[in-house]
Amino acid sequence: MNDRKSGAVCLLMCLAAATASAGPREQAKRMHDRLAGVPPSEAVLTSMAADIAANNALAAAETAMQNRAFYDVTLKNFATPWTNRDQTVFAPLNDYSATVIGMVRDDVPFNTALSADLVYISNASGLPAYSAVNNDHYAQAETRGVDLKATLVSRQQSALLGIPAAATAGLMTTRASSEAFFIDGTNRAMFRFTLMNHLCRDLEQVQDTTLPPDRVRQDVSRSPGGDSRVFLNNCIGCHTGMDPMAQAFAYYDFDETQQRLVYTPGTPNAKYFVNADNFKPGYITPDDHWDNYWRKGHNRLLGWGWGTTATSGAGTGAKSLGDELANSEAFATCQVQKVFKAVCFRAPQDNADRAKVASIASIFRSNGYRLKTVFAESAAYCTQEP
Repeated sequence: MNDRKSGAVCLLMCLAAATASAGPREQAKRMHDRLAGVPPSEAVLTSMAADIAANNALAAAETAMQNRAFYDVTLKNFATPWTNRDQTVFAPLNDYSATVIGMVRDDVPFNTALSADLVYISNASGLPAYSAVNNDHYAQAETRGVDLKATLVSRQQSALLGIPAAATAGLMTTRASSEAFFIDGTNRAMFRFTLMNHLCRDLEQVQDTTLPPDRVRQDVSRSPGGDSRVFLNNCIGCHTGMDPMAQAFAYYDFDETQQRLVYTPGTPNAKYFVNADNFKPGYITPDDHWDNYWRKGHNRLLGWGWGTTATSGAGTGAKSLGDELANSEAFATCQVQKVFKAVCFRAPQDNADRAKVASIASIFRSNGYRLKTVFAESAAYCTQEP
């Protein structure tokens, strides 16, 4: 073996030995770095190391999450991709991401994230007031480096957006979400991105061609390109489940002229009737009643109806649909998978990881959907790795 190879092998062996013998202080520093993204103070490091030495890694993680950087950076980067169609982290703070941060800080049960009449704003002095027509409040808070842990306060979304409390649906009806997913289109984007962001499934993963197509709208051709087999073998797989649930958004639109969410109770938005000539016998949306056809077929494995506020699989409006989605087993598991990836810097990859994710998801549900617990459990697991 030549000198270069010998040196490399020795270096790797030394690093492996150092990692394998990492003591409580090293584990504590690694945990703090992953949760807060900044080094701990000496006092915090000593406290965390003592907890780890006492086999209480969860307490050490809770200490790390007291650092403001956990809120200003880690949680902001965690939630921001959910707020835009590009799913990029390089987007400004907004009412969607700020509400996620506030809910985590205050231990608001996260299964209410898609239904609560809730939004978080900053009470820092000198900021422009929250506006239903722009993002200035949050953009300036971020530019000025406002301490989100110290200044975020909860408010009723209905009061700030000027819509009925019954029409609020948590993160889905924030201004940022409305601008990204209710704009133009047919409002199916809101359903698709909510599915991706909060159940960790895209439409291709939930296709089911065995369900009845009676709620598929008129704009979906039954013979694309003159071939009905395309509809029967492909299109139907998504639309039979999506269209009956996306009907919950029939009264919502993001008005580009006003730059705000518009809610028209009793009057389905015109976008629900676009391209009606594509298939005139198709479904004509009369209201915002929705049904979850996925409670039958293979998508019943998403585990509907786990939470105490879960619906019976049907309802009216976005709020009750949010309850349906957020009280599924898939929702709980998805939150754990996202946190696991954020803290461990990788997706779950083997049987041990998958078993841990299932265990944390169970703890998440039984512990009041407290998301900080998920971060703590994930950090305790990952920082023990060599």
